[in-house]
Amino acid sequence: MTATLLRTAADLHARVRTGRRAVVMTMGALHEGHATLIRTARNIAGPEGEVVVTVFVNPLQFGAGEDLDRYPRTLDADVELAGTSGADAVFAPSVDEVYPGGEPQVRISAGPMGERLEGAARPGHFDGMLTVVAKLLHLTRPDVALYGQKDAQQLALIRRMVRDLNFGVEIVGVPTVREEDGLALSSRNRYLSPAERRTALALSQALFAGRDRHAAQEALRARAREVPASRARAEALSAIGESRAAADAHAVATTAGGPAAIRAAARLVLDEAARLDPPLTPDYLALVDPSDFTDIGDDFTGEAVLAVAARVGATRLIDNIPLTFGTFGDAS
Repeated sequence: MTATLLRTAADLHARVRTGRRAVVMTMGALHEGHATLIRTARNIAGPEGEVVVTVFVNPLQFGAGEDLDRYPRTLDADVELAGTSGADAVFAPSVDEVYPGGEPQVRISAGPMGERLEGAARPGHFDGMLTVVAKLLHLTRPDVALYGQKDAQQLALIRRMVRDLNFGVEIVGVPTVREEDGLALSSRNRYLSPAERRTALALSQALFAGRDRHAAQEALRARAREVPASRARAEALSAIGESRAAADAHAVATTAGGPAAIRAAARLVLDEAARLDPPLTPDYLALVDPSDFTDIGDDFTGEAVLAVAARVGATRLIDNIPLTFGTFGDAS
């Protein structure tokens, strides 16, 4: 399948629409993670629908000293990958097309959520991101727009903007795509030297350590719920040799653990990576509620996000994984 390259909104609007339009927004330098988004969009749009991939490096979301000038531009390869992955068109507007009057005076504010984690590390980033997403949603007029879960805070903010400002579009998050060794796919991975890439594996390894700690805690809590508290039933358990397991499960369920232990397990991996050559320099490690990106408490239940950001050499990388608290529910 060959994707048509479009440079102006007028050209895009002139296309005949016969079904749902699904849009995948990117800054180019497409990789398998983007291809997964495009294939998912193709499935959602169906054979009668249309998949549009946007390629636009947005200057508003790059701060001073960030990598706007060196961000990879590979449009020819992007059009080819988009087409082979199922896109009908690639919309690659110029800066003048998106911002015809120069930098916009009216912008979207990301609010309090946009000042946390990535927003604290990159002031103004999310205001610029939401502004261009709002403009591209208006320019492309999709029925559904897809974004990767690797940029979890970005996805949460887009969902909030669409809800708060009544955008008539469905937002779909697509799971993170990883290399075989666990490294999350990113256009910035190409900046890493072989030694830096080995160090960068600590991001996903830290998340996996936290995930494993969380799974162990949830399993032990589920076991504790199954263990009766009455003396008579405890004696019955003892008779079949399960009293020690019951005691262990209750101990884990009632002593220190929870979010603090998950963060500690992940932090240990990051601390070890900080001593590597080249070293990892963490920006943050957080376990947050995805509705507002505030830290979760010990009594939290539901979906959470374990997120990390760090630098290796001159390259800054982010990653995250979803965790569910209270998976096993109450014992019946």
